[in-house]
Amino acid sequence: MIEHVAFQHPDPIGAADWYGKNFQMKVVRESSGPSKCRFLAEANGKTILEIYDQSTAAPMPDYPTMSPFNLHIAFSSSDIAADVERLVANGAKLIEAPNTIASGDQLAMLRDPWGVPVQLVKRAKPLL
Repeated sequence: MIEHVAFQHPDPIGAADWYGKNFQMKVVRESSGPSKCRFLAEANGKTILEIYDQSTAAPMPDYPTMSPFNLHIAFSSSDIAADVERLVANGAKLIEAPNTIASGDQLAMLRDPWGVPVQLVKRAKPLL
């Protein structure tokens, strides 16, 4: 079983607040050391994201120019259009408008306020 997924973020504290507000995630562990690490749990407690700044040990990815095909965080959505509007109002940038692909899944791609790709997904048939 995967325990968590981790990635560098240029502002772990601000991002923890933003993801908490916009995706009902909560901080379940934090470090106030140089890395400013935050472990965020989604509302159902089944998925944990670790965000941190270890840019003194490894270069920070250039998220604003990185293709979302290299990395994105996908969140399920029951109303993609409304969620896109809400996220954009809270600092996200829309990079791919909501659309329906051949499988019947609805998708939209945004970037969080720091440029990290965030996908919204409404599956025609749930993965799990």
